[in-house]
Amino acid sequence: MPERIALLGSTGSIGTQALDIISRYPEKFQVEVLVAGNNIDLLVEQAHMYQPDSVVIANPDYYLQLKDSLQSTNIKVYAGNEAIEQVVASSSVDVVIAAIVGYSGVRPTIAAIKAGKKVALANKETLVVAGEIISRMVRESGSIIIPVDSEHSAIFQCLAGEGGNR
Repeated sequence: MPERIALLGSTGSIGTQALDIISRYPEKFQVEVLVAGNNIDLLVEQAHMYQPDSVVIANPDYYLQLKDSLQSTNIKVYAGNEAIEQVVASSSVDVVIAAIVGYSGVRPTIAAIKAGKKVALANKETLVVAGEIISRMVRESGSIIIPVDSEHSAIFQCLAGEGGNR
């Protein structure tokens, strides 16, 4: 069964790259949730292409436009930061790719960790702002964080090391 993905920041650079990879491996991954901040045109295009269960636009000013654009589908439409936190905690989500830029990514990441989700973290600011809190919550919840942004992924790989390299 494919892993069900919630992609936070689907219209950004990391989000679009993640969707490219997901589309290459449909037997392994399924887009369950797409989240964007303001880029409603690309979010609508992605929703039609990937047919997720839900989409969320962080900026509530675009809610009606998004809902109208997706009215011919069965996709659930939500808006606002609280909606983002709720969808990442959903039982239908296995993995949360957290690629929301800046401080805005902290609360959804915390919600995913509290729900025990695997989090592919592409937002360095979350660790800068709340690293100690995030680390404690991961230990307590059984969640897993996998760094996917280039810089902190490189550090993670160095710290993990590889056996047999002497």
